[in-house]
Amino acid sequence: MEDDYFSITSILADNHKMSCTFALDAEGLGYLEGSTENDIHEGTKVELPFWLAQTLSVNQFTTFTLPLPYSSRVQSALVASPVSVKLSNLVGGNGWWYRWGKKLADMLEDEQATNIRNMLLRAFTGRLPTLQDLAAHHASADHTMPELSTSKAEMFRDGMEGDERELFSIGQDSGRLFKAWYDRKKGSR
Repeated sequence: MEDDYFSITSILADNHKMSCTFALDAEGLGYLEGSTENDIHEGTKVELPFWLAQTLSVNQFTTFTLPLPYSSRVQSALVASPVSVKLSNLVGGNGWWYRWGKKLADMLEDEQATNIRNMLLRAFTGRLPTLQDLAAHHASADHTMPELSTSKAEMFRDGMEGDERELFSIGQDSGRLFKAWYDRKKGSR
């Protein structure tokens, strides 16, 4: 996963707001909460863009609650059936659930960070076999015929987040290249 300042993917992965609570009074920042007051007082909750929430949290000006896409409810759903969770719905249609989760984990203390990283790893390893199977199927399928399937695999495809969509595309390309190689080799016998 690239984490380059100029990477569009990295910017899109950060494109979320977080609910933060100020740990101290902040003079002159009242505009952040849309208030007519000039100052933000300790204990005030404000929705902030991730990049700002990250900076303020690292410097201990704010605290934040874990965003819903990484809550215990989502974690339980992923443990029960990783394939059935629509990660794209958790972070927006073209969101990057794994990348944002990694950035969140980098901000958190040891135990919470470990829990998030483990959740990301379990989700990825639990979803990867289905992703590979689906990519191989789509690489070998006859796409001149309309697809009418509403199977679990197709529902899974609709719920893939950004990194999974990239892997799906790579898997399709690899499957096509393998099939072309196999057909050439088979024809030369």
